[in-house]
Amino acid sequence: MAPLPAELAVGSVVVGERPLRVGVVCPYDLGRHGGVQDQTNRLVRWLRRAGHEAVLIGPGTDGPQDAVLLGSTTIIPANAAATPISLDPRVFARVRQALDGVDVAHIHEPMMPLVSTSALRVQGHATVATFHADPPPWVRSTYGAGKRLWQRQLRNAEIVTTVSPVAARAISGLTDYRIIPNGIDLDEYRRGPSIPGRVTFLGRDDPRKGLSVLLEAWPAIREAMPAATLVVIGAEREPVPPGVTYLGRVSEAGKRAALAEAEVFCAPNLGGESFGLVVVEGMASGCAVVASAIPAFAHVLGDAGELVSPGDAVGLAERILMLLSDPERARRLAEAAGRRVLRFDGPNVAAEYIAAYDEALARAS
Repeated sequence: MAPLPAELAVGSVVVGERPLRVGVVCPYDLGRHGGVQDQTNRLVRWLRRAGHEAVLIGPGTDGPQDAVLLGSTTIIPANAAATPISLDPRVFARVRQALDGVDVAHIHEPMMPLVSTSALRVQGHATVATFHADPPPWVRSTYGAGKRLWQRQLRNAEIVTTVSPVAARAISGLTDYRIIPNGIDLDEYRRGPSIPGRVTFLGRDDPRKGLSVLLEAWPAIREAMPAATLVVIGAEREPVPPGVTYLGRVSEAGKRAALAEAEVFCAPNLGGESFGLVVVEGMASGCAVVASAIPAFAHVLGDAGELVSPGDAVGLAERILMLLSDPERARRLAEAAGRRVLRFDGPNVAAEYIAAYDEALARAS
């Protein structure tokens, strides 16, 4: 493993008994956008800031600076997405070389071939395995049918974690686990001043993201409150309803600026979410949050926002109007969300993983 960059070592504080050498393994192409790629890249940053040596290991021919790239990937359909993974049988030797000398291998999506499954076979260090996704029923059936095989494989990990109770459903009964959530860099988000009557949506125009439900609710909101405005980040449609602005794809800075202007953040997703990072972003931006009562969002939001049955446009309009017409309630919910979102701040998430690394090392010794 390459030494920790000097600029990251200066002034850092080590969480744990000593600096650790951690190999963070991602099974998906590091040169492509994706939730697991984003989280593993952030985790490496957070670990370095905490004074540990960390390297990101994954497939691809392009990726973050200092990452160990393992070669080209193949696109396969998985979990309603085009998934870029390595199917090269030579990857085991490459993974083993990349993990040489680490104290801990932190393997994300450990059952995803071939990078993560290869990493799970490498010995000589402690291992922590993290499950992110809520797999489709056929994958959970595969886990059940091969229960003994998967249990034997997971015994190579001293500690198993999942990012949420939803992600844990796939491995319930296979192994013991603990929940350590995904995280964001809270210091990158700012709060207000919000624009009165501003509602914001964040997400691509995928049916399960629920934009159509919000647009169905919008005429009732505008009828009751003509000054209300809706900003849609990440999607565009024609025609444009009154009071709606489509921003399409924007930069990270543009996204955070638009979120900070919102009085209410709306996440009307219909399902298929294993965590709820968009909800966390709304909470971090000082918004009062209205979200679908899907399990992942309910877990993230707790009682710090309003939950609505998925697909209920009437209920969605009612909850949004309630907050827009009661600024004091909206303020209280935004403050509650601001306290709760600290749970998802990057350094706090990293500290939980570092504690898991220390425990894994103790078990492996």
